[in-house]
Amino acid sequence: QLRLVESGGGLVQPGGSLRLSCLASGFTLDNYAIGWFRQASGKEREGVSCIGSSDSGDITNYVDSVKGRFTVSKDNAKNTVYLQMNSLTPEDTAVYYCAADFGYYCTGYEPIEYDYWGQGTQVTVSS
Repeated sequence: QLRLVESGGGLVQPGGSLRLSCLASGFTLDNYAIGWFRQASGKEREGVSCIGSSDSGDITNYVDSVKGRFTVSKDNAKNTVYLQMNSLTPEDTAVYYCAADFGYYCTGYEPIEYDYWGQGTQVTVSS
């Protein structure tokens, strides 16, 4: 069974950090680009970051709102993708999802392009 499972969410104060994990089972991440999305209450799901592969190594992408604060990485041995989130603000509060898109490259943040989704993990930034 093909699954993605997110973990690492929680409650953090403004300015704090969290690291989310996305564990893949039933398939190898080598052949997929992995995107991170988030959905705040009452808002549409939005892309946050993506990590793909090339002959020269991993290729990462970030939306402007998280550049310089979030870092996406991948551990192929553990079949896991991470999203390190620093300098968190209340605007980062959302359910965070990881999703897998078959292919080596990140092609954007249209949810329909992604083949598999995790169940999400809640991130709440509040004092």
